[in-house]
Amino acid sequence: MGESIGLSAEEVLTTTRSVRKRLDLERPVSRETITECIEIAHQAPTGSNAQGWSWMIVDDPEKKKVIADHYRDVYYPYREASSKLSDDAQSIRISDSANHLAEVLHDVPALVIPLHRGRLEGAESFRQAGAWGSILPAVWSFMMALRARGMGSAWTTLHLPREKEVAELLGIEYSEWTQAGLFPVAYTVGTDFKLAKRKPVENFVHWNEW
Repeated sequence: MGESIGLSAEEVLTTTRSVRKRLDLERPVSRETITECIEIAHQAPTGSNAQGWSWMIVDDPEKKKVIADHYRDVYYPYREASSKLSDDAQSIRISDSANHLAEVLHDVPALVIPLHRGRLEGAESFRQAGAWGSILPAVWSFMMALRARGMGSAWTTLHLPREKEVAELLGIEYSEWTQAGLFPVAYTVGTDFKLAKRKPVENFVHWNEW
């Protein structure tokens, strides 16, 4: 069982970050702890109480390497294209962090792929909203459960252009399951994460009209 590091609910909510550089690549993560975090995640909302989710956890070194190679094949061209669009300080910091994750992804103790039953290509917005609204709250709960135990992850989607190949590697029936992302899981180096810098909430809130 993963031991809590004693954060309040508000601290967990406000300091669960996408962790890349501070993932501890040396400390093992038990299957029991990951399963415990998923069990907590299953208390999240799910449309019509369908619970149409599934979780693929990859800790096999060879399979992690193949997935990481797919990720890098997509990431590096994406990075080159993105670097031409913005060169501000924050973008440079994020890019540096993302570069590090791409380089070490195969060494992370576990890779977690959450899945939702069914394919969503071409689906109307009503069905898509219901599907994503039934898996993404569980994924966020999973990340917060990790944080509460001194662990971290990063919300990545860059392997998805290779979704079919990853499905074949892992024996996932591509026609029946949609992968919702790829989440490296590890203990964090230190647990002192702070609030992120955000624009004032007043910039985003509307009352009764736009």
